Amino acid sequence: MPTFTAMTTVGAKASAEALGEFLEDLDPAPTGVGVFEMEDGSGLWEVGAYFTDKPDVIALDLLAASQGAKPFLVSELPETDWVAKVRRELAPVEAGRFFVYGSHDADRVPEGRIALLIEASMAFGTGHHGTTLGCLRVLDGLADEGVTKESVIDVGCGTAVLAMAAARLWPGRVLASDIDEVAVDVAEANVAANDLVGRVRCLEATGVEGEEIAGAAPFDLIFANILKGPLVDLAPSLTGVLSPGGHVILSGLLNEQADDVIAAYSEQGLSLVRREPIGDWTTLLMQR
Repeated sequence: MPTFTAMTTVGAKASAEALGEFLEDLDPAPTGVGVFEMEDGSGLWEVGAYFTDKPDVIALDLLAASQGAKPFLVSELPETDWVAKVRRELAPVEAGRFFVYGSHDADRVPEGRIALLIEASMAFGTGHHGTTLGCLRVLDGLADEGVTKESVIDVGCGTAVLAMAAARLWPGRVLASDIDEVAVDVAEANVAANDLVGRVRCLEATGVEGEEIAGAAPFDLIFANILKGPLVDLAPSLTGVLSPGGHVILSGLLNEQADDVIAAYSEQGLSLVRREPIGDWTTLLMQR
C-alpha cells in the first residue's frame, strides 16, 4: 500500500495548529497529522500529514494559502518494511558499561556489560541518536564516580532505555513517564523484555504532574531527554521535585541551545557539572 506525505512550514504556532486541524477534515482523510516547532532556531513550525490515498493537491494549496504557509510538498514514499529496515541498519550501541541492542543482535552481547534490549518501535530512544547516547554516557560517568541514586524518574521516557539503565545500576524503584500513550505501551513492553517489571513503573503523565509522581518525589536523579522548549518550561517543576544534591540529565538539545537551558536551570539553583556534545547535540548534567 503506498504512503503519501504532505509537508509545509509556517511562521506562527496558531497557524500551524489551525492547519493541523484542517488537515484532519480533508477527503481523503490523512492517517496521521503532526505539528512541530522546528528546532533549528528559525522560529518556523512544520505541519505534515500521511495519507494512504493521494491527497487533493488543490485543497492542500488552499489550506496553506489560508494560513500564510508555504505550499504543501506532496511526496509518495516507497513501500518499506520499516521495522525490518531498522533491524538491518541499526547496530548495537555501546556507551561505557551499557550495551543497547535489538533481539536480532542477541548473540553479540559481550560479557560483563549491562545489556538493554530495545526493539525497533514507534517510540523515540533506541540509543543511536546523539541525545540518548549522551544521556547514557553521562549516566555511565556518574556510576564511574561511585554515585548512587535511590529514586529516579525518566520524564519523556520514549522506549524507557534510560529508566532501565538506571534500574540496572541501582536497586531503587524507577519511574518512566511519557505524555504519549504509544510510548508508554512501548516502554512497558521493553521493561518486560528486560525482566524489570516491578522495578521500572511506566505511566502516562505530563511533565511531573500526577499523584503517583508526587508521592514518589523527591528524586535523586531526573532524566529529561525532550526538546529545548519543554525543558525550559519544565525547569521550575523539575527542580521542584529534585532532592538536595540531586542531579538532572537534560538532552534533546542542539549544541547552540545548551546555554539557554543551562541558564534556565541555573536560575532554579542548579550548577552545571558536565556537557556531553555528540555531533550536533548536547547532553547536560546539572546538580542542585
